[in-house]
Order: sequence, then C-alpha cells, then structure tokens
Amino acid sequence: MHTSAERTRTAPRAVLFDRDGTIVVDVPYNGDPSLVRPMPGAREVLDGLRSRGVPVGVVTNQSGIARGFVTRGQVDAVNARVEELLGPFDVWEVCPHGAGDGCACRKPGPGMIVSASERLGLDPSEVAVIGDIGADMGAAAAADARAVLVPTDITLEDEIRAAPAVANDLAGGRRLPLGRDPVRRRVLVARLDSAGDVLLAGPAVRAIAAGDHGDSPNDVVMLCGPQGAAAARLLPGVVDVVTWSAPWIVDPAPEPTPDLIGELHDRVVALGVDEAVILTSFHQSPLPLALLLRLAGVRRIAGASVDYAGSLLDVRLKPGEDFPEDQPEAERALGIAEAAGYALPPGDDGRLQVTDLVDARDLVGRGPYVVVHPGASVPARAWPPLHHAAAVELLTAAGFRVVVTGGPNETDLTSTVAGPEALDLGGRTDLATLGSVLAGATVVITGNTGPAHLASPRRRRRDAGGVPVLARRARDPMGAVPRARRTAR
Repeated sequence: MHTSAERTRTAPRAVLFDRDGTIVVDVPYNGDPSLVRPMPGAREVLDGLRSRGVPVGVVTNQSGIARGFVTRGQVDAVNARVEELLGPFDVWEVCPHGAGDGCACRKPGPGMIVSASERLGLDPSEVAVIGDIGADMGAAAAADARAVLVPTDITLEDEIRAAPAVANDLAGGRRLPLGRDPVRRRVLVARLDSAGDVLLAGPAVRAIAAGDHGDSPNDVVMLCGPQGAAAARLLPGVVDVVTWSAPWIVDPAPEPTPDLIGELHDRVVALGVDEAVILTSFHQSPLPLALLLRLAGVRRIAGASVDYAGSLLDVRLKPGEDFPEDQPEAERALGIAEAAGYALPPGDDGRLQVTDLVDARDLVGRGPYVVVHPGASVPARAWPPLHHAAAVELLTAAGFRVVVTGGPNETDLTSTVAGPEALDLGGRTDLATLGSVLAGATVVITGNTGPAHLASPRRRRRDAGGVPVLARRARDPMGAVPRARRTAR
C-alpha cells in the first residue's frame, strides 16, 4: 500500500466511475438500452486510461430494482449497452438495494469501492473514484479512495464545496488530478547495456517524463546495467537510477541466482512503479526483463519484440512490421515510447541532450584541442593502439593540441597512444567530466559509441550544438551516430 505522501505523486492504479450522470446521461430508473447516451468526453477519458494500462470500473446505485421500477435483467442490459458505447470495463459493482435496506454496498457506503478494489487486487487507497454527487465523494472517503467530482445540473453547491477535487467536465479527463494534488506516474525506463545506448535513449526518456502532451509529467526511473548508470544520471527527466546486472546482457554475465532476481524484484516493488518501457537494440529481447517486471507487479509494460510476447507485453511493437529493423537507435527508442503513449512535448526537437556538465578547463587548459578516445567496449570497433599513436603524432605534427581520454582500466592504452606530446587523461575523468572534455573539443576521434554520443548532444541551457565526431568502424554509422548529427565518416 502507498503512503499518503506517495499518493500525491503517483497516479491511481485504477479508476472507478459512477454510471448515471457521470459516464452516461442520467435517465432515472432506466431499463431501456436504447436510451443510453454517453456523457461528453467519456469515451476519450476511458480510452485514455485504458491506453495507459489503468483498469476502469463502474460503481452504481440502482435502487430501482428494490423499488420494482426495473428488473436486474434490465439493468444488466443497460450496462451491456454502456459497454458497447464506451468500451469494456474491468469491473462492475451494482447495488440493487434501496436507501432503507441497510446494506453496506450502497453509496455513500464504501462497500462497492472496497469490493471493486479487492477484485482488481488493489487497496482502495490506490483507486480513484469519479462521480457527480456527494454520495460518490462520501463513498470514496469512507473507503479511503481518492475522489473527483464532475458536477452536473443536479449537483448541490454544498457537494461541490465539500469535494476534495472538482473538474468542470470529463473532456479533460487525462488531466484530472484524481486527488488533492496533481498526480505523477512513476515510469521505469529500462536500457540495460552500454553508456552510449543509454545516452541514445535520451529523447525517449524526455517524452516519457513529459507525460501526456507535456501536461502530466511523470517521474522516470532508469533501470541500467553498471556500465550505463553514469550516463543515465546525465539525462534530463531522470529522477532516479537503479543499477542491476542482467545475466543476459552484462559481460561477464552473473549467475542468475534467486538472490540476483530477488534484488530486482524487491527494488521494483519498493519503487511502486506504475508502468515500464523497455528499450532494446535490434539483437535484444525485452521478454526476460518483462517477465521479471510482471512478477514484481508492474501492470503495464511496453517494448519491441520479434517473438510472441503473450501476456508479458501490453504494448508490443514488431520490428520489421511496425518500424524498420535497421532504424537508428534513438528513433527506435522514441518509437517505443510513442507506442506506449508518450510523445516529445512541443519545442523539443528530439536531439540528444545531457544536463550541465562540470568545468574541465583545469584539466585540458586553454585553447582548442582534438580528443582521441582509443578505447572501445566492442573489440571490432577498436583501432590498434599503434595506429592511434601514429594518428596522434600526425595531428601534433600538424600543429593540433591533442588530448587522449580513457577509463580507469585503459591507462596503459592511453599512455601508449598519447606518447610524449599529447595530454594523457586516461583514468582521470568520470563520465560527467569526460563529457565536458568532449564538449570543449574541436573534433572527437573515437570508435567508442559512448564518447561519440556524449560529444554530440546539446547541453541544456547552453548554446552548444554538439561537437563533430569521427566515428571509426561503427556497426552502422546511420544507426550508431547520435541523432543530433550524422557526422560519421
């Protein structure tokens, strides 16, 4: 169960609607399906919730059954017509009793809300109730559920004043607060491999963080492997980073022990994730992670899979059918986000971005310079060290100042490549500092996609448009070079 503090920043896990006067026009004691008319905006609101994977239900008082005005069969026929017009509901609760029958289900009693929540596997505090009169609000309060009043002509002024939240109509349903404060969904975005791949997920992360057309921002938690976590912390829109070594991604692969799987399960459960978007490359499957997330209680999962996904993916894109298999990585990730219902907000051009980086001038000094980054996580992208060293000699002989960069495990390599003339920064930078060094370069020469992508994005709140990158031996230059620039040669 979420605490009250969490309720103000995470979205409800289900929404229950009153029927008459809320999702359909109120026809007193209606037993005729032909008289059912949807309320304005009801279908759009319901479809919007369904597209997010949020269960929807109906809780309705039907005292006409107890009074003999309609039969239960007639009410069921009307409810069936409601579903024909508005789409399927995950749960229905109908109270057939009158006001004096002393039942627990009739609103403003909590019975129907408690029962519907139990049937959905939720606590009532995780559920929102939308209705048009005070009885709906009272039932929600009695069940400890959230509530929104959508007034109609029969709603009393006292009911409006007493409601915890009020919306003018259902047309803006995707933006209803569903609580006392605007809600924020918590979305897990998974990219389990290299730093470069995580950086390429940046536009997709921003789209997901923006929420519904930028009106309902989400809290994005990045799930990364140990090699990508530092890159995730540089992406705008990320509020938290979870590091986990996936045994089908990390090399060398950890043993898939119960403790390793339990570690991920416990972290995801503790986060209270509303949904997950799994980003993968062309050769990866989202299904192993989707299974683990489903077991951790994630109700909605999106991803791209060639293989049949069964019940593991709620939103499944098929590579080769829904998008080209050789689509650039950044566009592939953004396409998965869009399929999940998230598009870049107005004014975001979809280029790669990172947050403000540290000042690296104390490391590199003043004046223009060229960066050579010889290391590569994939051997096929690595140029021989002596070739790099020869390139550095040619550059310095031509009058260029050269800076050689590399990780803490590449100090021997960078020392060889730098020689006596170039500045050797091997092992002396973390990823944020490396980003600053790359950002200040005239040009970057590398076969490593991480530095290539890190060099190219625009910096937030700066005028930098990216650094030209010479990317050697990339698997697919159009796919691997950042969307910001097609500068591979």
